[in-house]
Amino acid sequence: MTTKIPANLVYYIYTGATALLFSLMFTVSGIYRIELANLTALQLVLVGTVLEGSCFLFEIPTGVVADVYSRKRSILIGLIIIGGAFILEGSFRFFETIILAQFLWGFGYTFLSGADDAWIADEIKGKNLNEIYLKGAQIAQFCSFIGILLSAMLGYFYINLPMIISGILFIFLSMFLKIFMPERGFKPKKRKGNSYQNMIETFKEGLSFISESKILIVILFISLIYGLYSEGFDRLWEAHFLRDLSFPLILNFKPVIWFGIINSAAMILSIIAVQIIKIRLAKTGNIEKVYLLVIINLLTVVGIISFGMSGNFKFALMTYLVSYILRTTNQPIFRAWINQNLKSSIRATVLSTVGQIDALGQIAGGPIIGIIASRYSISIAIIFAGMVLSPVVILYLIAVKSEKIKETI
Repeated sequence: MTTKIPANLVYYIYTGATALLFSLMFTVSGIYRIELANLTALQLVLVGTVLEGSCFLFEIPTGVVADVYSRKRSILIGLIIIGGAFILEGSFRFFETIILAQFLWGFGYTFLSGADDAWIADEIKGKNLNEIYLKGAQIAQFCSFIGILLSAMLGYFYINLPMIISGILFIFLSMFLKIFMPERGFKPKKRKGNSYQNMIETFKEGLSFISESKILIVILFISLIYGLYSEGFDRLWEAHFLRDLSFPLILNFKPVIWFGIINSAAMILSIIAVQIIKIRLAKTGNIEKVYLLVIINLLTVVGIISFGMSGNFKFALMTYLVSYILRTTNQPIFRAWINQNLKSSIRATVLSTVGQIDALGQIAGGPIIGIIASRYSISIAIIFAGMVLSPVVILYLIAVKSEKIKETI
Protein backbone atom coordinates (compact mmCIF):
# COMPACT_ATOMS: atom_id res chain seq x y z
CA MET A 1 0.00 0.00 0.00
CA THR A 2 1.33 3.43 -0.97
CA THR A 3 2.21 5.67 1.96
CA LYS A 4 0.25 8.91 1.81
CA ILE A 5 1.96 12.25 2.36
CA PRO A 6 0.75 14.31 5.39
CA ALA A 7 -2.34 16.32 4.47
CA ASN A 8 -0.86 19.75 5.21
CA LEU A 9 2.18 19.05 2.99
CA VAL A 10 -0.09 17.85 0.17
CA TYR A 11 -2.12 21.06 0.54
CA TYR A 12 1.03 23.18 0.23
CA ILE A 13 2.16 21.22 -2.85
CA TYR A 14 -1.31 21.58 -4.37
CA THR A 15 -1.68 25.33 -3.72
CA GLY A 16 1.86 26.05 -4.91
CA ALA A 17 1.58 23.89 -8.03
CA THR A 18 -1.82 25.22 -9.10
CA ALA A 19 -0.73 28.83 -8.55
CA LEU A 20 2.42 28.28 -10.64
CA LEU A 21 0.54 26.49 -13.43
CA PHE A 22 -2.22 29.12 -13.60
CA SER A 23 0.44 31.85 -13.88
CA LEU A 24 2.21 29.81 -16.55
CA MET A 25 -1.03 29.86 -18.55
CA PHE A 26 -2.41 33.33 -17.89
CA THR A 27 0.79 35.33 -18.42
CA VAL A 28 0.72 34.48 -22.13
CA SER A 29 -2.94 33.61 -22.84
CA GLY A 30 -3.96 37.20 -23.57
CA ILE A 31 -1.05 37.73 -25.99
CA TYR A 32 -1.84 34.38 -27.64
CA ARG A 33 -5.47 35.34 -28.24
CA ILE A 34 -4.61 38.82 -29.51
CA GLU A 35 -1.51 38.18 -31.64
CA LEU A 36 -1.77 34.55 -32.77
CA ALA A 37 -5.52 33.88 -32.77
CA ASN A 38 -6.26 37.48 -33.88
CA LEU A 39 -9.44 37.73 -31.79
CA THR A 40 -11.44 40.93 -32.05
CA ALA A 41 -12.14 43.03 -28.96
CA LEU A 42 -15.67 41.60 -28.75
CA GLN A 43 -14.36 38.04 -29.08
CA LEU A 44 -11.81 38.69 -26.30
CA VAL A 45 -14.60 39.73 -23.95
CA LEU A 46 -16.88 36.86 -25.02
CA VAL A 47 -14.08 34.45 -24.06
CA GLY A 48 -14.34 35.77 -20.50
CA THR A 49 -18.14 35.78 -20.59
CA VAL A 50 -18.23 32.09 -21.53
CA LEU A 51 -15.79 31.31 -18.71
CA GLU A 52 -17.89 33.20 -16.15
CA GLY A 53 -21.10 31.68 -17.48
CA SER A 54 -19.66 28.18 -17.22
CA CYS A 55 -18.50 28.78 -13.64
CA PHE A 56 -21.89 30.22 -12.69
CA LEU A 57 -23.82 27.39 -14.36
CA PHE A 58 -21.84 24.50 -12.85
CA GLU A 59 -20.79 25.90 -9.44
CA ILE A 60 -23.67 24.30 -7.56
CA PRO A 61 -24.11 20.90 -9.29
CA THR A 62 -20.37 20.11 -9.27
CA GLY A 63 -20.38 20.88 -5.55
CA VAL A 64 -22.45 17.71 -5.15
CA VAL A 65 -19.40 15.61 -6.10
CA ALA A 66 -17.31 17.16 -3.31
CA ASP A 67 -20.08 16.97 -0.70
CA VAL A 68 -21.70 13.62 -1.51
CA TYR A 69 -18.97 11.49 -3.11
CA SER A 70 -15.42 12.67 -2.40
CA ARG A 71 -13.45 15.92 -2.03
CA LYS A 72 -10.41 14.18 -3.50
CA ARG A 73 -12.33 12.84 -6.48
CA SER A 74 -13.73 16.29 -7.19
CA ILE A 75 -10.22 17.82 -7.16
CA LEU A 76 -8.80 15.10 -9.45
CA ILE A 77 -11.64 15.54 -11.97
CA GLY A 78 -11.21 19.31 -11.94
CA LEU A 79 -7.45 19.18 -12.54
CA ILE A 80 -7.81 16.79 -15.49
CA ILE A 81 -10.53 18.90 -17.16
CA ILE A 82 -8.56 22.14 -16.65
CA GLY A 83 -5.42 20.49 -18.05
CA GLY A 84 -7.30 19.30 -21.12
CA ALA A 85 -8.83 22.75 -21.63
CA PHE A 86 -5.44 24.48 -21.52
CA ILE A 87 -3.91 21.96 -23.96
CA LEU A 88 -6.89 22.46 -26.31
CA GLU A 89 -6.58 26.25 -26.31
CA GLY A 90 -2.82 26.22 -26.78
CA SER A 91 -3.01 23.73 -29.65
CA PHE A 92 -5.65 25.36 -31.87
CA ARG A 93 -5.75 29.09 -32.70
CA PHE A 94 -9.44 29.35 -33.54
CA PHE A 95 -12.11 31.38 -31.77
CA GLU A 96 -14.39 28.34 -31.59
CA THR A 97 -11.79 26.10 -29.92
CA ILE A 98 -10.78 28.88 -27.52
CA ILE A 99 -14.43 29.34 -26.53
CA LEU A 100 -14.80 25.57 -26.01
CA ALA A 101 -11.61 25.55 -23.93
CA GLN A 102 -12.95 28.38 -21.74
CA PHE A 103 -16.22 26.51 -21.22
CA LEU A 104 -14.29 23.40 -20.17
CA TRP A 105 -11.88 25.36 -17.97
CA GLY A 106 -14.79 27.01 -16.15
CA PHE A 107 -16.49 23.61 -15.77
CA GLY A 108 -13.28 22.07 -14.43
CA TYR A 109 -12.61 24.92 -12.04
CA THR A 110 -15.99 24.44 -10.34
CA PHE A 111 -14.83 20.97 -9.25
CA LEU A 112 -11.92 22.62 -7.41
CA SER A 113 -13.88 25.57 -6.01
CA GLY A 114 -14.40 24.95 -2.30
CA ALA A 115 -13.41 21.26 -2.53
CA ASP A 116 -9.72 21.96 -1.82
CA ASP A 117 -10.38 24.09 1.28
CA ALA A 118 -13.04 21.64 2.48
CA TRP A 119 -10.64 18.70 1.99
CA ILE A 120 -7.85 20.14 4.15
CA ALA A 121 -10.37 21.24 6.80
CA ASP A 122 -11.69 17.65 6.97
CA GLU A 123 -8.24 16.08 7.10
CA ILE A 124 -6.83 18.21 9.93
CA LYS A 125 -10.24 18.45 11.68
CA GLY A 126 -10.03 22.24 11.84
CA LYS A 127 -6.77 22.34 13.85
CA ASN A 128 -4.45 25.25 12.94
CA LEU A 129 -6.61 25.85 9.85
CA ASN A 130 -5.98 29.60 9.63
CA GLU A 131 -2.23 29.03 9.90
CA ILE A 132 -2.35 26.45 7.08
CA TYR A 133 -4.49 28.70 4.86
CA LEU A 134 -2.11 31.63 5.44
CA LYS A 135 1.01 29.57 4.70
CA GLY A 136 -0.72 28.11 1.63
CA ALA A 137 -1.53 31.63 0.40
CA GLN A 138 2.09 32.73 0.88
CA ILE A 139 3.36 29.68 -1.03
CA ALA A 140 0.83 30.43 -3.79
CA GLN A 141 2.05 34.03 -4.09
CA PHE A 142 5.68 32.94 -4.40
CA CYS A 143 4.85 30.20 -6.92
CA SER A 144 2.67 32.60 -8.96
CA PHE A 145 5.67 34.91 -9.27
CA ILE A 146 7.88 32.02 -10.41
CA GLY A 147 5.15 30.99 -12.87
CA ILE A 148 5.11 34.48 -14.42
CA LEU A 149 8.88 34.40 -14.96
CA LEU A 150 8.84 30.86 -16.42
CA SER A 151 5.93 31.72 -18.70
CA ALA A 152 7.70 34.81 -20.05
CA MET A 153 10.88 32.82 -20.72
CA LEU A 154 9.10 29.90 -22.43
CA GLY A 155 6.77 32.23 -24.31
CA TYR A 156 9.76 34.08 -25.75
CA PHE A 157 10.35 31.06 -28.02
CA TYR A 158 6.76 29.86 -28.64
CA ILE A 159 3.90 31.89 -27.19
CA ASN A 160 1.62 28.85 -26.81
CA LEU A 161 4.29 26.63 -25.22
CA PRO A 162 3.58 27.68 -21.59
CA MET A 163 -0.13 27.03 -22.15
CA ILE A 164 0.39 23.47 -23.36
CA ILE A 165 3.00 22.71 -20.68
CA SER A 166 0.62 24.08 -18.03
CA GLY A 167 -2.15 21.77 -19.25
CA ILE A 168 0.10 18.71 -19.28
CA LEU A 169 1.40 19.45 -15.77
CA PHE A 170 -2.15 19.88 -14.45
CA ILE A 171 -2.87 16.31 -15.57
CA PHE A 172 0.40 15.09 -14.00
CA LEU A 173 -0.57 16.89 -10.77
CA SER A 174 -3.86 14.99 -10.78
CA MET A 175 -1.97 11.69 -11.15
CA PHE A 176 0.41 12.65 -8.32
CA LEU A 177 -2.49 13.53 -6.00
CA LYS A 178 -4.35 10.32 -6.87
CA ILE A 179 -1.41 8.37 -5.42
CA PHE A 180 -0.30 10.53 -2.49
CA MET A 181 -3.35 12.56 -1.41
CA PRO A 182 -4.98 11.14 1.75
CA GLU A 183 -8.72 11.28 2.40
CA ARG A 184 -9.59 10.01 5.86
CA GLY A 185 -11.71 12.80 7.32
CA PHE A 186 -14.41 12.99 4.66
CA LYS A 187 -17.98 12.18 5.66
CA PRO A 188 -20.53 12.17 2.82
CA LYS A 189 -23.50 14.51 3.20
CA LYS A 190 -27.05 13.74 2.19
CA ARG A 191 -28.49 16.22 -0.29
CA LYS A 192 -32.15 17.16 -0.36
CA GLY A 193 -33.81 18.30 -3.56
CA ASN A 194 -32.38 19.46 -6.86
CA SER A 195 -29.06 21.38 -6.80
CA TYR A 196 -30.41 24.18 -8.98
CA GLN A 197 -33.51 24.42 -6.79
CA ASN A 198 -31.22 24.74 -3.76
CA MET A 199 -29.25 27.48 -5.56
CA ILE A 200 -32.43 29.41 -6.38
CA GLU A 201 -33.70 29.04 -2.82
CA THR A 202 -30.35 30.26 -1.44
CA PHE A 203 -30.47 33.21 -3.83
CA LYS A 204 -34.04 34.10 -2.79
CA GLU A 205 -33.19 33.69 0.88
CA GLY A 206 -30.18 35.95 0.46
CA LEU A 207 -32.24 38.63 -1.29
CA SER A 208 -34.81 38.41 1.51
CA PHE A 209 -32.15 39.08 4.17
CA ILE A 210 -30.61 41.87 2.10
CA SER A 211 -33.94 43.64 1.50
CA GLU A 212 -34.29 44.17 5.26
CA SER A 213 -31.09 46.24 5.51
CA LYS A 214 -30.26 49.48 3.68
CA ILE A 215 -26.53 48.82 3.92
CA LEU A 216 -26.91 45.29 2.50
CA ILE A 217 -28.92 46.69 -0.43
CA VAL A 218 -26.07 49.13 -1.08
CA ILE A 219 -23.57 46.22 -0.92
CA LEU A 220 -25.66 44.30 -3.47
CA PHE A 221 -25.62 47.20 -5.96
CA ILE A 222 -21.87 47.69 -5.41
CA SER A 223 -21.28 43.99 -6.20
CA LEU A 224 -23.38 44.29 -9.36
CA ILE A 225 -21.36 47.30 -10.56
CA TYR A 226 -18.08 45.53 -9.78
CA GLY A 227 -19.23 42.69 -12.03
CA LEU A 228 -20.49 45.00 -14.81
CA TYR A 229 -17.20 46.85 -15.25
CA SER A 230 -14.55 44.26 -14.38
CA GLU A 231 -14.96 41.60 -17.08
CA GLY A 232 -14.50 44.04 -19.95
CA PHE A 233 -11.50 45.75 -18.37
CA ASP A 234 -9.79 42.48 -17.43
CA ARG A 235 -10.07 41.18 -21.01
CA LEU A 236 -9.05 44.38 -22.81
CA TRP A 237 -6.11 45.85 -20.87
CA GLU A 238 -3.57 43.67 -22.71
CA ALA A 239 -5.15 44.52 -26.06
CA HIS A 240 -4.78 48.23 -25.21
CA PHE A 241 -1.03 47.77 -24.73
CA LEU A 242 -0.64 45.62 -27.86
CA ARG A 243 -2.92 47.41 -30.32
CA ASP A 244 -3.04 51.04 -29.16
CA LEU A 245 0.48 51.57 -27.77
CA SER A 246 4.11 50.82 -28.63
CA PHE A 247 6.49 49.02 -26.28
CA PRO A 248 9.90 50.67 -25.67
CA LEU A 249 12.73 49.37 -27.86
CA ILE A 250 14.82 48.19 -24.90
CA LEU A 251 17.00 45.17 -25.76
CA ASN A 252 14.40 44.30 -28.42
CA PHE A 253 12.14 42.70 -25.79
CA LYS A 254 9.15 40.86 -27.21
CA PRO A 255 5.68 41.71 -25.79
CA VAL A 256 5.71 38.49 -23.74
CA ILE A 257 8.76 39.75 -21.82
CA TRP A 258 7.10 43.11 -21.23
CA PHE A 259 3.94 41.43 -19.92
CA GLY A 260 6.10 39.26 -17.67
CA ILE A 261 7.69 42.43 -16.26
CA ILE A 262 4.30 44.18 -15.89
CA ASN A 263 2.66 41.19 -14.16
CA SER A 264 5.66 40.65 -11.87
CA ALA A 265 5.73 44.31 -10.84
CA ALA A 266 1.96 44.33 -10.28
CA MET A 267 2.15 41.21 -8.10
CA ILE A 268 5.05 42.45 -5.94
CA LEU A 269 3.49 45.89 -5.42
CA SER A 270 0.05 44.44 -4.64
CA ILE A 271 1.49 41.99 -2.06
CA ILE A 272 3.16 44.92 -0.28
CA ALA A 273 -0.01 47.02 -0.49
CA VAL A 274 -2.25 44.24 0.86
CA GLN A 275 0.09 43.66 3.83
CA ILE A 276 -0.08 47.37 4.68
CA ILE A 277 -3.87 47.32 4.36
CA LYS A 278 -4.17 44.25 6.63
CA ILE A 279 -2.28 46.08 9.38
CA ARG A 280 -4.47 49.13 8.83
CA LEU A 281 -7.71 47.08 8.91
CA ALA A 282 -6.98 45.80 12.41
CA LYS A 283 -7.20 49.38 13.70
CA THR A 284 -10.25 50.64 11.79
CA GLY A 285 -13.98 50.64 12.47
CA ASN A 286 -16.81 50.39 9.95
CA ILE A 287 -16.96 54.10 9.07
CA GLU A 288 -13.19 54.30 8.54
CA LYS A 289 -13.36 51.26 6.24
CA VAL A 290 -16.07 52.86 4.12
CA TYR A 291 -14.19 56.18 3.88
CA LEU A 292 -11.15 54.18 2.75
CA LEU A 293 -13.30 52.41 0.15
CA VAL A 294 -14.58 55.78 -1.11
CA ILE A 295 -11.01 56.99 -1.69
CA ILE A 296 -9.79 53.71 -3.21
CA ASN A 297 -12.71 53.43 -5.63
CA LEU A 298 -12.55 57.09 -6.64
CA LEU A 299 -8.85 56.69 -7.44
CA THR A 300 -9.59 53.42 -9.27
CA VAL A 301 -12.13 55.17 -11.50
CA VAL A 302 -9.58 57.90 -12.27
CA GLY A 303 -6.87 55.28 -12.86
CA ILE A 304 -8.93 53.17 -15.29
CA ILE A 305 -10.18 56.18 -17.27
CA SER A 306 -6.62 57.57 -17.41
CA PHE A 307 -5.35 54.18 -18.59
CA GLY A 308 -7.96 54.17 -21.37
CA MET A 309 -6.93 57.70 -22.39
CA SER A 310 -3.19 56.97 -22.28
CA GLY A 311 -1.33 57.50 -25.52
CA ASN A 312 2.15 56.40 -24.50
CA PHE A 313 3.62 53.34 -22.80
CA LYS A 314 5.00 55.02 -19.67
CA PHE A 315 1.72 56.71 -18.73
CA ALA A 316 -0.25 53.55 -19.54
CA LEU A 317 2.09 51.43 -17.40
CA MET A 318 1.82 53.82 -14.46
CA THR A 319 -1.99 54.09 -14.60
CA TYR A 320 -2.42 50.32 -15.08
CA LEU A 321 -0.21 49.48 -12.09
CA VAL A 322 -2.00 52.05 -9.92
CA SER A 323 -5.40 50.62 -10.97
CA TYR A 324 -4.24 47.04 -10.34
CA ILE A 325 -2.89 47.82 -6.86
CA LEU A 326 -6.04 49.75 -5.92
CA ARG A 327 -8.30 46.92 -7.08
CA THR A 328 -6.21 44.37 -5.16
CA THR A 329 -6.31 46.39 -1.92
CA ASN A 330 -10.04 47.05 -2.35
CA GLN A 331 -10.98 43.39 -2.03
CA PRO A 332 -9.92 42.64 1.59
CA ILE A 333 -11.44 45.92 2.83
CA PHE A 334 -14.70 45.28 0.98
CA ARG A 335 -14.90 41.72 2.34
CA ALA A 336 -14.14 42.88 5.89
CA TRP A 337 -16.81 45.58 5.68
CA ILE A 338 -19.41 43.12 4.35
CA ASN A 339 -18.68 40.60 7.11
CA GLN A 340 -18.99 43.25 9.82
CA ASN A 341 -22.51 43.97 8.57
CA LEU A 342 -23.64 40.34 8.66
CA LYS A 343 -24.94 38.17 11.47
CA SER A 344 -23.25 34.79 11.69
CA SER A 345 -26.53 32.97 10.98
CA ILE A 346 -26.98 34.61 7.55
CA ARG A 347 -23.35 35.22 6.55
CA ALA A 348 -22.89 32.28 4.17
CA THR A 349 -26.24 32.87 2.47
CA VAL A 350 -25.67 36.59 1.90
CA LEU A 351 -22.07 36.11 0.73
CA SER A 352 -23.26 33.48 -1.75
CA THR A 353 -25.89 35.89 -3.07
CA VAL A 354 -23.37 38.72 -3.37
CA GLY A 355 -21.07 36.40 -5.34
CA GLN A 356 -23.89 35.40 -7.67
CA ILE A 357 -24.80 39.05 -8.31
CA ASP A 358 -21.17 39.85 -9.14
CA ALA A 359 -21.03 36.92 -11.58
CA LEU A 360 -24.28 38.00 -13.25
CA GLY A 361 -22.84 41.50 -13.59
CA GLN A 362 -19.77 40.10 -15.36
CA ILE A 363 -21.89 37.99 -17.70
CA ALA A 364 -24.09 41.00 -18.57
CA GLY A 365 -21.46 43.75 -18.63
CA GLY A 366 -18.67 42.01 -20.54
CA PRO A 367 -20.43 41.77 -23.94
CA ILE A 368 -21.63 45.40 -23.72
CA ILE A 369 -18.07 46.67 -23.20
CA GLY A 370 -16.88 44.29 -25.94
CA ILE A 371 -19.42 45.70 -28.42
CA ILE A 372 -18.27 49.25 -27.60
CA ALA A 373 -14.65 48.19 -28.19
CA SER A 374 -15.54 46.64 -31.57
CA ARG A 375 -17.73 49.51 -32.75
CA TYR A 376 -15.55 52.38 -31.51
CA SER A 377 -12.17 51.50 -29.96
CA ILE A 378 -10.55 49.60 -27.11
CA SER A 379 -9.59 52.90 -25.47
CA ILE A 380 -13.20 54.11 -25.43
CA ALA A 381 -14.37 50.74 -24.05
CA ILE A 382 -11.87 50.96 -21.16
CA ILE A 383 -12.93 54.56 -20.45
CA PHE A 384 -16.55 53.37 -20.46
CA ALA A 385 -15.64 50.58 -17.99
CA GLY A 386 -14.21 53.23 -15.65
CA MET A 387 -17.41 55.27 -15.97
CA VAL A 388 -19.51 52.17 -15.19
CA LEU A 389 -17.53 51.78 -11.95
CA SER A 390 -18.00 55.43 -10.90
CA PRO A 391 -21.47 55.06 -9.24
CA VAL A 392 -19.90 52.92 -6.48
CA VAL A 393 -18.33 56.09 -5.06
CA ILE A 394 -21.83 57.53 -4.52
CA LEU A 395 -23.02 54.22 -3.07
CA TYR A 396 -20.14 54.19 -0.58
CA LEU A 397 -20.99 57.76 0.45
CA ILE A 398 -24.57 56.59 1.09
CA ALA A 399 -23.09 53.75 3.15
CA VAL A 400 -21.06 56.26 5.20
CA LYS A 401 -24.29 58.05 6.11
CA SER A 402 -25.95 54.75 7.06
CA GLU A 403 -22.97 53.72 9.22
CA LYS A 404 -23.11 57.07 11.04
CA ILE A 405 -26.83 56.57 11.74
CA LYS A 406 -26.09 53.06 13.11
CA GLU A 407 -23.49 54.47 15.51
CA THR A 408 -25.92 57.08 16.87
CA ILE A 409 -28.66 54.54 17.57
